[in-house]
Formats: sequence, structure tokens, C-alpha cells
Amino acid sequence: MKKNERDHKEKQAVEVIRMKELPLSERPYEKCVHYGPEVLSDSELLAAVIRTGSRGEKAVDLAERVLCHLPGKHLGGLFHISMEQLQEIHGIGMVKAVQLKCMAEFTKRMVRSSMPAEKLKCNEPEQVAAYYIQQMRFLETEQVRLLVLDGKNALSKEIVISNGSFNASAAAPREIFYNALKHKAVNIILLHNHPSGDPTPSREDMLMTKRIQEVGHMIGIELLDHIVVGDNRYISFRESGYL
Repeated sequence: MKKNERDHKEKQAVEVIRMKELPLSERPYEKCVHYGPEVLSDSELLAAVIRTGSRGEKAVDLAERVLCHLPGKHLGGLFHISMEQLQEIHGIGMVKAVQLKCMAEFTKRMVRSSMPAEKLKCNEPEQVAAYYIQQMRFLETEQVRLLVLDGKNALSKEIVISNGSFNASAAAPREIFYNALKHKAVNIILLHNHPSGDPTPSREDMLMTKRIQEVGHMIGIELLDHIVVGDNRYISFRESGYL
């Protein structure tokens, strides 16, 4: 056996012994087995993923430091930090960075797969918001999405219209109806996020929405709703009486 391999195995053995010497409260794996994953703190969940700490530091301590470096200092920050930025944290190498980013991507895909797009009831704002809120709530800039609906108000196409301020995009109506006509929309729904977390529509949001609604009336494509997504909250223009 090569010296490097032997040293690595010895290091792993020492880490296992040290882990067993820790109280149960500091051993995420054992704590999960005894009480279930729901009792683990955010740092303990991260520790269970990264498995080992750095030299002289337990995995839980390293996980706590990672949380402090994430945008917003919570797990949602994993969506907004790159692997390169993760590796700038002492104790996080390529392998741990990949593990953490894969965990974030796994979460997004699992949420989306729990409600297939083809089964969306687009005439129910709550259901549409529930489907998109986990995808859009952590975006750092405003993003506008167009939902193209067929004659039965089923989703036939989802298009990202712009990234940036919704009201500042002078081309928004042109881009929206260009894509709506291109994909043979009967009706449409608009979605955009507020990075602040507060989904309350601004005056500019309302003016732009009214303009898009009027253009839609002129060409025969109805704007069914405009949904603004915040931090696990949403506001539907239709439900709120703005449309």
C-alpha cells in the first residue's frame, strides 16, 4: 500500500474514533438514526452531507462556518453561491463543494418533480405559485417568465422573457407578445419575482401589467394573471382584483 493511501486510511480511522467519542448531540448521523432527520439543525444537516471537518475542526463546526458564508446565512444561500466561492471557505475543497451544490440541485429537482408541469391547473393562482415559488424565491435579480396556455388553459410553454427589473424592460410587451404569438398562445400568465422577499406589486408593476392586458385585448390573447413571487409568499393580480 502506498504511503499516501495508508496515511489517508489512518486519518479516516482516527476521525471515526473521534466521532464515536463525541456526545450524541454532536454526531449528526447517529442523531438522525435515533431521532430522525427532522430534528437536525441546518448545520447538522450540512455536516451529515460533508461528513468530515478540517484539521482540528469537527464537521458540525465546519458546517456552521459554511452557513455563515452563505448568502442570507441560511441553507437557501446554496442556490446562490458557486463552487468556486465555496472552495474559498477554509476546509471546503472540490469534493465538499460538489456535494453541497448537488444537494441544492437535488432539492430543486425534487420540488419540481412533485408537481409535473403538465398537471398544473393554470386557472388556480395558488397552484401556479406553489409550483414556481421554490424556483424563483432565491433569485438575486428580478426575472420575468411567460406561461403560454392553450385553449384549455393548460401550460404549453414556459419562457424566460428577461432578467433584471420588470418595469425597466421597455421591450417587455413586445417580447411577451412576440413569444405568445410564436407559440400560438390562447391565454398567458406572467410571473416575476421580488428579490427583497416582499411580493407586494409596485406602482410600475401595476402600470406595466395594465399595459400588457390592454395589448392582449387588442390582439385576442388574454392575460389571465400576473403572479409576483416573494420569499415563500406570492400575490396574484387576479385574486387581488388588480386584473
